[in-house]
Amino acid sequence: MVAKKIDGKQIAASVIRAVKASAAALERDTGVKTGLAVVIVGNDPASHAYVGAKRRMAEECAFKSVQHTLAMETTQEELASLVETLNVDESLHGILVQLPLPNHLSSDPIIQSILPEKDVDGLHVVNAGKVATGDLDGGLVSCTPAGAMVLVKHKHGNDLSGLNAVVVGRSNLFGKPMAQLLLAANATVTIAHSRTKDLPVACRNADILVAAVGRAEMVRADWVKPGATVIDVGINRIAAPENGEGKSRLVGDVAFAECAEVAGGITPVPGGVGPMTIAMLMANTVVAAHRKAGKPAPKF
Repeated sequence: MVAKKIDGKQIAASVIRAVKASAAALERDTGVKTGLAVVIVGNDPASHAYVGAKRRMAEECAFKSVQHTLAMETTQEELASLVETLNVDESLHGILVQLPLPNHLSSDPIIQSILPEKDVDGLHVVNAGKVATGDLDGGLVSCTPAGAMVLVKHKHGNDLSGLNAVVVGRSNLFGKPMAQLLLAANATVTIAHSRTKDLPVACRNADILVAAVGRAEMVRADWVKPGATVIDVGINRIAAPENGEGKSRLVGDVAFAECAEVAGGITPVPGGVGPMTIAMLMANTVVAAHRKAGKPAPKF
């Protein structure tokens, strides 16, 4: 049995179509144009690539798209002051500060200073708390778990009653909110991590296995229950001498080729959860714009 590949690009494209329609309808009905501001500090090439992709997608969705590129030596006070300005700008519904920030800056006070209703990354403690208490319609859900959840529901529908889900990884950014989303959809959820006794056994119990540990190809075929859905959130760069001297390639936390022989559905890396993250950022921004305009927010 070879698993059906879960195509994140295709599913992300359908989310973006819905975002475009939703943003256009809001503008037509209320005159409100959805607005997103992205802030980047310093010159990390990977961060600039991500921000470029986010900005292009916002433009494609016909949002008002603003980018602030700040110098490496920007101070904590300068960054805080910019966030304050964006908070009070009525034309902006989403504010995103690209992480990681340069080492001399402290990211948590900055993230927590973004108004929760504009925190489209879903990292503010208010939004994290709403997800934790099951108030998914009141907050904004962190983009990567939200995107991974869309992929799960694409395979299993909205109600996961009777299914065992195992999330490997307990980070605040992904593992914990992912577990909360699975719980909200009625799955029976286990959070496993580096200290879990006999991790392969825990994973083999999963109808839905979500890997988010940042260890290349850690999940092997004998960890996967036959027919399970495997969602791979890892992005790891490994040496690929077969592609030439000094070359590397991207792999997930799951050994894709061997696990695909056992799983019922599996996300590839790249092209699985990655495209969903940007799609859900756009979805969160259009949700925030609807709420600000007093209109019922679309569901994605």
